[in-house]
Amino acid sequence: MTEPVDWPAPRASGPVESAVSLPGSKSLTNRFLVLSAIAEGTSRLRSPLRSRDTLLMAAALRALGVQVDDDGGDWVVTPHPLRGGARVGCGLAGTVMRFVPGVAALADGDVAFDGDEGARLRPMGPVLAALRTLGVQVDDGGRGTLPFTVIGRRHVPGGAVTLDASASSQFVSGLLLAGARYDEGVTVRHVGKPVPSEPHIAMTIEVLRDCGVVVDDLEPNTWRVEPGPVAALDVEVEPDLSNAAPFLAAALVTGGRVTVAGWPSRTTQAGDGIRDILDAMGADVTLDREGLTVAGTGDIEGIDVDLHDVGELTPVVAAVAALAHSTSWLRGIAHLRGHETDRLAALATEITALGGDVTETDDGLRIRPRPLHGGLVRTYHDHRMAMAAAVLGLADDGIVIQDVDTTAKTLPQFTSRWSALVAPR
Repeated sequence: MTEPVDWPAPRASGPVESAVSLPGSKSLTNRFLVLSAIAEGTSRLRSPLRSRDTLLMAAALRALGVQVDDDGGDWVVTPHPLRGGARVGCGLAGTVMRFVPGVAALADGDVAFDGDEGARLRPMGPVLAALRTLGVQVDDGGRGTLPFTVIGRRHVPGGAVTLDASASSQFVSGLLLAGARYDEGVTVRHVGKPVPSEPHIAMTIEVLRDCGVVVDDLEPNTWRVEPGPVAALDVEVEPDLSNAAPFLAAALVTGGRVTVAGWPSRTTQAGDGIRDILDAMGADVTLDREGLTVAGTGDIEGIDVDLHDVGELTPVVAAVAALAHSTSWLRGIAHLRGHETDRLAALATEITALGGDVTETDDGLRIRPRPLHGGLVRTYHDHRMAMAAAVLGLADDGIVIQDVDTTAKTLPQFTSRWSALVAPR
């Protein structure tokens, strides 16, 4: 195992000017992989993301007997009867620990799940309880977290289940993705505080419909997946819009201009929200056939914004807010305390350590800009923290990112891509 790398974040010597191409969406890639594993035939995923999280998903499905083959830049997925006796390593990937158990219940024996130390702190109780209600036997020692074992019996009765998904929309998506293969399908009802990141549920519904699955989402907080076949896919994976956020933010921070190629005109990706956020913070934002272009105006405005549905953008938005000329309020993101790390505490601690002024609130952060200085920014094994630190490094000398390779979770070669962005033209 290689030692974590501490990386000096490059400071921009002037306005950045760049056109950026990014690999595919993690969220879409992993949903496509799961559905391809239970489809009626062979699927082709074109230009999928190959990162730690998606490689963990592919490995999990292979462990269950699914054939996932490389074909140039594509993945070709051929379903086979799902087998038990498997061990699934989740790493820190929420999509693996929450999407695969519902599929593993269709295997012919036990499937053991575990992950990195930090993953054992992430909430799993609601989805495991829901699986039990649907007729799946799960042994988690009463913890409601990793490690746990799903006892597969080749079929799941299915039916209706009520759960509190206020900690993660992935609880809902994980049940919906496998539901068409359950005897009675599945009806999921959410009770509790609003579900965070609802665009991710919309994404799940869209990819299910792409596979011919019948989904009824007309009733608020209720989703019904009918039992039936899952059609094979031949699909191009959109670029990851959340991973685009730091690159676009660089244009605003430096007064430059960055274009991300291939930005879809219509998408269910939550990362699309960065357009309106950066616009509100003072950028000029344009979407055309060339892609999404963000141009800085030389001024960064504070923002008062509810990020409940786009929480994954919070670290980068917080970094930009720390460099603004007025106070920002980031709201609706209490659920980020249960992500790879407690992101709210981590952002408050690390930005304040650099001279900033960040205070946690009940559901978010208040960020009052202060002059920043150099220092080591801890990432807590969280890829979004590393990307946020890189944005801060654009404006201040001496910022060093601890364990920068954690960005490989969703964006391999982040440091080389970032260095190319910042390099003088």
